[in-house]
Amino acid sequence: MSTIIDTFIAPPCHDEIEILYQDEHLVLINKPTGLLSLSGKNPQNIDSVHYRLVKLFPDCTLVHRLDFGTSGVMIVARNKAINALLCQQFSLRRVTKVYNALLCGHLDENEGIIDAPIAKDPSLFPRMSICPTNGKPARSRYRVIARFYQTLEDGTLLPLTRVQFMPETGRTHQLRIHSQFIGHPILGCDLYGGGNEGLIEERKGTERTPRLMLHASELHFVHPISQTPIKACSESPF
Repeated sequence: MSTIIDTFIAPPCHDEIEILYQDEHLVLINKPTGLLSLSGKNPQNIDSVHYRLVKLFPDCTLVHRLDFGTSGVMIVARNKAINALLCQQFSLRRVTKVYNALLCGHLDENEGIIDAPIAKDPSLFPRMSICPTNGKPARSRYRVIARFYQTLEDGTLLPLTRVQFMPETGRTHQLRIHSQFIGHPILGCDLYGGGNEGLIEERKGTERTPRLMLHASELHFVHPISQTPIKACSESPF
């Protein structure tokens, strides 16, 4: 079996983690783009959501993760018992997740469901692949919010679609690879085709979009102790 070596070195993230809510059981945060959820094995990748929060909440553990480039709402448990209760809600699919994204091009349909199994493929690392035979079930709902054009510096019009994603499963890179699968990758996605393609071509080179245009805007769950329904929201920064 081949050994996978992760050579990624995260650039410094100077943005702060915004705490949206906290009590003795859990913390809701707004994760900035460009910050790892968990520290990597490489000592240069030590900065992360967990690395920062454990200084404030010594026994905290992550209930779920967001990709390095994805910003938005995350739940952090204050202890292992709360973590187990919250993880159970995720595994039973009782947590509603809503994302805001900018997709390249204009989608034909106003809403739809992407049902495409996702598999790990060591030969493609760190990318995932769509694989109907060996992939794990992955299902994403989407709804178009707006279709518009972004004017580039050379006057070219770049077609974009703002969508709201509601993933029903939580596979690695699910929304990124599902967007690619339907032919409309997320703008700024370096792994699945939304990076430089069709962006600003200048004489001095190509200007990249500044970030992955994917934001976790809402999380709906039940507080594990009070049993109160909670709707955590973070407005999309783009």
